[in-house]
Amino acid sequence: QVQLVESGGGLVQTGGSLRLSCAVSGRTFSSYVVGWFRQTPGKERDFVASISWSYGYTNYADSVKGRFTISRDKNIMYLQMNSLKFEDTAVYRCAAAPRGRLWQDEDTYWGQGTQVTVSS
Repeated sequence: QVQLVESGGGLVQTGGSLRLSCAVSGRTFSSYVVGWFRQTPGKERDFVASISWSYGYTNYADSVKGRFTISRDKNIMYLQMNSLKFEDTAVYRCAAAPRGRLWQDEDTYWGQGTQVTVSS
């Protein structure tokens, strides 16, 4: 059974930092891409960042480039978030999808989400 479990969310002031973690288990992810999405009430889910499991290639949304860093160490994926802004407030969810079918609903595994709140 595939599991993705996030941790590390919380409340932080503008300009502060947080590190999110996502522990993945339950299958071999060598052909997968893992990443982070975020969502606020009433809005669509937005891509934040991703990293390919085997090659380490990274990709970032323009809104977080230069501030967020995605990484992976064994079966834990991290999202280091620096210089946080009020608009970064959201529920952050980690996800895993096969390279050939990125983020297709029927093929993507999701974590339960962790709340990040940035106070202005």
